[in-house]
Amino acid sequence: MFEGLFKLREHGTTVRTELIAGVTTFLTMSYIIFVNPDILSSTGMDRDAIFVATCLAAALGSIVMALVANWPIGMAPGMGLNAFFAFTVVAALGFTWQQALGAVFISGMIFVLLTVTGVRRWLIDGIPHSLRSAIAAGIGLFLAIIALKSANIVVDNPATLVGLGSLRETGPLLAIFGFFTIAVLDALKVKGAILIGILAVTVLSWITGVSQFHGIVSMPPSMLPTFLQLDIVGALHGGLIHVILVFVLVEVFDATGTLIGVAKRAKLIEDGQPSRLSRALLADSAAIVAGSLMGTSSTTAYVESASGVQAGGRTGLTALAIAVLFLAALFISPLAASVPTYATAPALLYVACLMMRELTEIDWDDLTEAAPAALTALAMPFTYSIANGLAFGFVTYVVLKICTGRWSILHPATQIVAGLFVVRFAFFAQ
Repeated sequence: MFEGLFKLREHGTTVRTELIAGVTTFLTMSYIIFVNPDILSSTGMDRDAIFVATCLAAALGSIVMALVANWPIGMAPGMGLNAFFAFTVVAALGFTWQQALGAVFISGMIFVLLTVTGVRRWLIDGIPHSLRSAIAAGIGLFLAIIALKSANIVVDNPATLVGLGSLRETGPLLAIFGFFTIAVLDALKVKGAILIGILAVTVLSWITGVSQFHGIVSMPPSMLPTFLQLDIVGALHGGLIHVILVFVLVEVFDATGTLIGVAKRAKLIEDGQPSRLSRALLADSAAIVAGSLMGTSSTTAYVESASGVQAGGRTGLTALAIAVLFLAALFISPLAASVPTYATAPALLYVACLMMRELTEIDWDDLTEAAPAALTALAMPFTYSIANGLAFGFVTYVVLKICTGRWSILHPATQIVAGLFVVRFAFFAQ
């Protein structure tokens, strides 16, 4: 059955290899079942329902990736956009989480349309490489300040805006220990380093009384508090238009970059050879729509899938194995509810560190490329908004190219996006 469905021999792999690859990828990305509920529950959403939605969205997305694209790539709610959803759209801008889910749904539908019509490729080709790298690095900085604040390592200071928290308290010390644990294990190539770090800090938090143990296994909780609770009409509010734009842009860049990167490593994309990239992107966009209906932020392809590829995964059977493991994870909701913020914060911080490597891809010798890229990355944490970072970057890029006489190299997509952000600042409330 698996041979006929996934063409294992054609890809030079076996059922055993694919299953091992699936387990490997799951271990490296399963931290999301603890981190995502912790982030999104800050909006007032039901934590247990988010846990179920996260597992189901990851399972469904991975199944679609397996059956539609036959690629060994795991799907789950993405890091970065979940923080943007919770801390910018809801906390800072004041929209309801139902409206935010509506914005995710609309962005997913737009992504589907862009993929089907081929506009996605035009958009990707038109965005400067320096800005693409800066967006990833900026999201990393955004995650970093969220993590440090959540762990009380960075605190409010009226005189200097921010300051260092007390490093003698149990919570921050647990977070620091968690970060070192994750970093050391990952440096030693230990599979599931982030997951091990989260669980280690969680156990220590029970021992020290920072959090309570609620059990490990139970029947899955209800998803009804978030299922189909999105407010699509409310998402069409003028102030959310730029939010939808940000969701679409980041989804397009993140999904395309991850899919191409992992697929090339698996030799599923080769010059002059047909590939299933369009199918994979369609699976990705469909998963965004499905996830918003269940009650979670944008679902996307995970770069951690590269670990499964390294273990030999070459087909959708790897993704199918990932999906089955996410479904099995539905039965550990008490454990997920027992994980404190001090355990998820170091995971966020470590992911942020990994995202900063994108800064090396920027041409720092060309100031018309470097300055917009730097502003993009810096504005995200300092204004607590991915949207503002994108706006600063795109507008600055266009202005510098025009004023230095290099306007002819500007792609229409870049000009359109910059124009939309100018309109947003000029005519819509912040």
